[in-house]
Amino acid sequence: MSDIDRIIAELQRFTWPDYVVFVAMFILCIFIGIYFGFMKKSLNEADYLMGGRNMLILPIALSLVASFISGITLLGLPTEVYSFGIQYTYVGIGVIAMGFVMGIFYLPVFHDLNITSTYEYLESRFDRRLRMFGSVMFAIMNIGYLPIVIYVPALAFNQVTGVAVHTITPIVCVICVFYTSLGGLKAVVWTDVVQIISMLGALILVAIKGTFDIGGFKEVFTSAWQSTRIEAPDLSIDPTIRHTLWSQLIGGVIYWTQTNAVSQNMIQRYLSLPSLSSARWALAIFCLGVLILMALCAYNGLLIYATYKGCDPLTTKLAKAKDQLLPLFVMNTLGEYPGLTGLFIAGVFSAALSSLSTCLNSMSAVVLEDFVKPFVSTPLSAKAINWIMRSVVVGVGALCVSLVYVVEHMGTVLQLTMSLEAITNGPLFGIFTIGLLMPWINGNSALTGGIFGVMAMSWISLNAQWAIASGAIKYETKPLTVEHCNYEYDEALLLGSTHNFTNSPAGKEDIFPLYRVSYMWYTALGALITILMSVVCGCVFGSNDPRKVDPTLLAPSIRKFFSYTENKFNAKSNFTQQTKK
Repeated sequence: MSDIDRIIAELQRFTWPDYVVFVAMFILCIFIGIYFGFMKKSLNEADYLMGGRNMLILPIALSLVASFISGITLLGLPTEVYSFGIQYTYVGIGVIAMGFVMGIFYLPVFHDLNITSTYEYLESRFDRRLRMFGSVMFAIMNIGYLPIVIYVPALAFNQVTGVAVHTITPIVCVICVFYTSLGGLKAVVWTDVVQIISMLGALILVAIKGTFDIGGFKEVFTSAWQSTRIEAPDLSIDPTIRHTLWSQLIGGVIYWTQTNAVSQNMIQRYLSLPSLSSARWALAIFCLGVLILMALCAYNGLLIYATYKGCDPLTTKLAKAKDQLLPLFVMNTLGEYPGLTGLFIAGVFSAALSSLSTCLNSMSAVVLEDFVKPFVSTPLSAKAINWIMRSVVVGVGALCVSLVYVVEHMGTVLQLTMSLEAITNGPLFGIFTIGLLMPWINGNSALTGGIFGVMAMSWISLNAQWAIASGAIKYETKPLTVEHCNYEYDEALLLGSTHNFTNSPAGKEDIFPLYRVSYMWYTALGALITILMSVVCGCVFGSNDPRKVDPTLLAPSIRKFFSYTENKFNAKSNFTQQTKK
């Protein structure tokens, strides 16, 4: 047995108290699902999808944080800071800006319309084609995103227990599908509350114990400063630099606004609150919660570097995958204390379960409202609606487990996720922005712009990911060394490693420039392409008379610029009539 295998075997001390803590979290989630599933004899559609639209602010806000901070962030962000420094964390400025942009322009419109699926808006503002386009893009994005959500915590579990990734992922998915299909949105929200507490507790525990072991905060920040991991924002305007202040602010606010303001996964929770005021309070708490959790993840990244600065475990393959770095650190830090490693792994799985349950519940809403109801001639019975909603949860869950086999070969998850999401998210954000802010653009132009945007972003994103995976594009890491390792490793691993102490080129000159654009710009680029193409198509397809567009479909700050004396429409009544049909 090599030194590496021996050390990993010694660190895998997942004892029965750890399993007790880990399993207890799953049992609690199951009971929450059973409680909300049987509290009423039968959940109707409004209860199942929207929580009766009378949910409380704090649980919804915590659920939003839990859903957004998935295992991808929990494990990916510390690795990002360890490898590249804190430049990514300046995206927090974009998060704050997103809160204002969403609260002023997007949230008032969706909340006032009293809709269930976000894409119902597109039909009222444009036509049914746009609604279907949005729904299909959402479904494709979710099916591509969910396997990553499941895979990441399975990596952590594999690192601390040795249990195979493909053994634990079906178990986790079955549990999540069970309580989501049984209890609907209320079960999702209240399990999220339990899971965010578990997540936060795990991060704080690791931070406190790790800081104590390393000798205090001074040692952590001194090591980070000397290695330039703590640095001022990069003010360069070069879009090919991975993280700059401008990519984090401009690209970040567009990415976060799209994800939070127009995605069904998030907006469904805002719409479950009884008033716009309560939704804005939930938004403010969400922003604060995300910033706190991101700060904790970033600090743990600096802490990991201070611990391993003399011997990089990614280069020596002590951590076999990049996103196993934090679990390795936890094993070193908490492994000797029974139950604490289990608490951390429970926190990581909590992050995954919250994101997974949210996406499954949102998929059931979109399939029912956008793919079924518009195409049936008679109203569906309550039994048929319940069957459809639960079947979607089960079907999508099973599909995502099978796609884990694909995800495990696709590299670092944080950048990968944001890059692939942009294929659909950028164009969708562009279409929603057109609808809210540009009343003269009609459905033909918006649809053409959206299709063009998806094609362009598919070309850019997939080629860029291929260039990264093949090694044609590499990124320079912060200083890392293996000069002070106290164990033997295969020195051949140093050759070609992207996490060694040599500087890797930021990109080859023969790579097409668009492929080298930072992934932080992808959503903004997709939205911009969609909007510009829609404007150009307006010359071909003509334009709307802005005075005839229902003002309730436009952002409040835009309505005042147009006269609506000729307007004869009412969005709320339109939605009611469409539902009856």
